[in-house]
Amino acid sequence: MADGGEIGMQDVKAHALLINEVGLHARPSVKLTQLAKRFAATIEIAIAADGPWTDAKSPVKIMRVKAAKGETLYMRANGTDAEEALRALADLVNRKFDEE
Repeated sequence: MADGGEIGMQDVKAHALLINEVGLHARPSVKLTQLAKRFAATIEIAIAADGPWTDAKSPVKIMRVKAAKGETLYMRANGTDAEEALRALADLVNRKFDEE
């Protein structure tokens, strides 16, 4: 952790390749947001490393991202459980949202 940061706060980034057939469509979007809501951290996703960033806890906003199979899903989180949150979200993506 960088000096001067709040104790217990983490600002972390991750990414995962969308390998499921439908990409980030309706059902995968809902699964992603349901998982994101389990964490206290602020979590955002994007399909470009520099954004625009979207609130991962909003199903409507996530569906608007319309990320297709083969695109990289970038994630960033801030909070005490940020690292755990991104690890869980990347795992969900890597498991093809448990749909295949």
